[in-house]
Amino acid sequence: MAGSGRRRKNSGPSPPSSASSPEDLVRAALAAGVRDRRVLEALRTTPRTRFVPAAHAAAAYIDAPLPIGRGQVTSQPSLSALMIEGLELTGTEHVLEIGTGHGFQTALLARVAGDVVSIDRWPELVEEARRNLLGEGIGTVELLVGDGTLGVPEHAPYDAVLISAAFLKVPPPVTARLRPGGRLVAPIGPGGREDVVSFVRTDAGLAREGILTGASFVRLYGRHGYPP
Repeated sequence: MAGSGRRRKNSGPSPPSSASSPEDLVRAALAAGVRDRRVLEALRTTPRTRFVPAAHAAAAYIDAPLPIGRGQVTSQPSLSALMIEGLELTGTEHVLEIGTGHGFQTALLARVAGDVVSIDRWPELVEEARRNLLGEGIGTVELLVGDGTLGVPEHAPYDAVLISAAFLKVPPPVTARLRPGGRLVAPIGPGGREDVVSFVRTDAGLAREGILTGASFVRLYGRHGYPP
């Protein structure tokens, strides 16, 4: 359930073969269509080198997923930025992230939201994310190990939810933890070829707003996702 996704090639330009600074990620996000200045500034001020394994540090500012263990990869930074922008955060929101990985996307969320609860099924990834976030002085994040498809009820309700793994529909318990009027962004599909979709919670449930981009994600595992 670690966050891992890549925009499909037909949804934006290919990443460069080399890059050396956060500004390269900002340029990639702009090319992908991101316009939220706060999201772009979060990319600019969050050193991705801290959030990737040392063996891949030289590739940290290439706009591409990188391996983080357990068969998982980080999400492509421009894709993370596009999904965060889709939440339309103003800086005060209580946000749930499903799929922590090594914490880079979590750090971006923490810079543009009020606070973040992030959950992943792999304890070692969560511990690595904890070290990475503490190293950046980011203390507005609660990291948990568990089944994200249950919606982390102990910290609900949420103003926004970001899911970084794919399933055919949003798990009903996750929808139930979202405040009326709250926003949710998730990759909808079987795992490997998805549409990243934005939703708004209404009295009747989730209302689909539109497709942000095409992407490829790992599957969402859990009681209300794929069997572990």
